[in-house]
Amino acid sequence: MSASVRSVPSHATDEEMLEILDRDGAVIIEDLLAADVLEKFNAELDSIFAEEVGIERQFVSETIAGFFSDKVAHVAGIAGKSALFVDHVLCHRRYMSICDRVLLPACADYQLNIAHVMERLPGCEAQFIHRDGWVWKRLPREIGEVQLASVVALVDFTADNGATLVVPGSHRWEEGRYPEAHEAVAAEMKAGSAIVYIGQTFHGGGANVTSDVRRRGMHVSYCAGWLRTEENNALSTPPEVAKRMSTRAQELLGFGIHDDLAVGGGYLGTVELTAPYLVTP
Repeated sequence: MSASVRSVPSHATDEEMLEILDRDGAVIIEDLLAADVLEKFNAELDSIFAEEVGIERQFVSETIAGFFSDKVAHVAGIAGKSALFVDHVLCHRRYMSICDRVLLPACADYQLNIAHVMERLPGCEAQFIHRDGWVWKRLPREIGEVQLASVVALVDFTADNGATLVVPGSHRWEEGRYPEAHEAVAAEMKAGSAIVYIGQTFHGGGANVTSDVRRRGMHVSYCAGWLRTEENNALSTPPEVAKRMSTRAQELLGFGIHDDLAVGGGYLGTVELTAPYLVTP
């Protein structure tokens, strides 16, 4: 098992990244976001967070409320609120090329599962170590990889401010095995970098033991196009916003269809027997 999460520079080949991802279940891509994009995106997020101050969030259950806790500031539905996200993250070449290799063996196309920004505030305790793939707990593992997830560091991630904890190699573990504390390592990385991991890799947000650092990170996850997503992106993205996006962005947000006719399957998600983005006003 790796003693740390391996990093690759932004100019590394897809093959280099995929080799580490396949072996360890996680890889850090340095400088995924260019410095100017990062600066503009953080400024945009400052405004979004300011607008949402005081809004009482309604969680789906007490369990989920406890998972996020009152020490986490949270912006959901980011695709409908940030043009910078749509233009520079949603269809990022690295995400698309890795998703092509990891997810397409199990589907005709993939989609955005969820994208939200979280600030782990000083005093925030660590999340419990989990697998994102547990969202589809009833799905047989034999189907193959159906999710690719990531956390983008929007500020520097350190062990002290709550860097994501990852258990390298755990995506290959048998069902029922749960990691011990010493097996989790902090994915420390510079702002603009991202840790990309398989949906079956154990991980969790770390504790923020600093006194003055808000650890801002963005969770971006893709999944097979025939799965129901965690976030209902087609509803959280207003149609008047979606219609200004590229066709590929619309497809990723649920305004396309999953067409498996070429392999003898069917199609999912039509409106009036065509793709929703062709008929949605």
